[in-house]
Amino acid sequence: MSVPSSAATAPVVVKIVISGGFGVGKTTFVSAISEIEPLLTEADMTEVSRGVDDVHAVAGKTTTTVALDFGRIHLDTSLMLYLFGTPGQDRFSFLWDDLVDGALGAVVLVDTRRIEDSYPAVDYFEDLGMPFLLAVNPFDGAPRFAIPEVREALGVGPEVPIAECDARSRGAVKGTLVTLMEQVLSRRLRAMAGHTGA
Repeated sequence: MSVPSSAATAPVVVKIVISGGFGVGKTTFVSAISEIEPLLTEADMTEVSRGVDDVHAVAGKTTTTVALDFGRIHLDTSLMLYLFGTPGQDRFSFLWDDLVDGALGAVVLVDTRRIEDSYPAVDYFEDLGMPFLLAVNPFDGAPRFAIPEVREALGVGPEVPIAECDARSRGAVKGTLVTLMEQVLSRRLRAMAGHTGA
């Protein structure tokens, strides 16, 4: 019995989460790489939200994600990523468990002007045991730190990759996603080797 060529060449689909604090560039990240028109649940910020969300470092921000961002990208003919961006505000954190369900890994975006805003996402993915990497989004005028300094500030071990990633750059975003997938694959292979040797 022959297999239809379309089935034989269907790519593996992987779910990836894009996370981080408020205003770190998650929507920009998804929009920069998605090969389809991304689904964005952006809403205008109101005076009420300005009293709740810390906008001092993102004074020009006029909209915010209230549910999720969604995009899709083929890394190659055999691998397609579904990207789910989380909302950054604490009051929407109840959505995270549903958005993360079934994901193989996560990108946590970091703004060095507000590095403490990354702690909740880092803690969340560490607690889940999910592979993640830190992507430092170099905002204009933001202080620059060496990777070891970022690692120390966020308290993550050497197993967590850290890289600079301009969320506006398709090439930088793609490189970040490739690095994450390499980390996911490496962890899977180590787990399989450990299971085989047991």
